[in-house]
Amino acid sequence: MKRYVTAGFSVLVLLSISTALVWMAETETVEAHCQVPCGIYDDAARIRHMREDVTTITKAIDNIRQLAGRHDPQAFNQAVRWVNTKEDHASHIISVVSEYFLTQKVKPVAPGEPGYDQYLKKLADHHAVMAAAMKTKQHTDRAFADSLTKAIDAMAVHYKSK
Repeated sequence: MKRYVTAGFSVLVLLSISTALVWMAETETVEAHCQVPCGIYDDAARIRHMREDVTTITKAIDNIRQLAGRHDPQAFNQAVRWVNTKEDHASHIISVVSEYFLTQKVKPVAPGEPGYDQYLKKLADHHAVMAAAMKTKQHTDRAFADSLTKAIDAMAVHYKSK
C-alpha cells in the first residue's frame, strides 16, 4: 500500500511541477476577440492581419504552381502543405469578416432610414472579401489573390481611424 501512495504522490508532484513550469514559461501573445460586446476593438490590426493572410496565400499559390508537374513524394508533400496553408489563411479571412466585422461592427439600418444605402454598400464590400477569399481556395492563379487584396482595400475604407 505504501508503494502505491508514494507512486501516486510522486505523480502528483510531477504533474504540479510541470503545470507550474507551463504557466511560468514565456508564452506568445495571441490576439483574439470574444463575441461579448466589450467595446475593445482594433479594426486596423484585423485588416493588417488579413493583408498578411493574402501575402501568405499569394506565396502558397506561387509555390503550388512551382511544384506542379513534379511527381516525387517530397514535392507532393510540400504541395499538400501549401494547399492547406492557402486554405487556412483564406478561412481566417472569412472568419474575421463574418465573426468580427459583420457581427460586431456593421450595424443594421432599416430600409428608408438614413444611412441605409451606406449600410448596403458595407454589406456588399464585406461580402466581396468573403467571396474573394473563397475563390482563392478554389484557384491557383495569382489574379484571385489580387482580387482579394482589392476587396480588402475596399472594405478597409469603412474603418479608417477617426
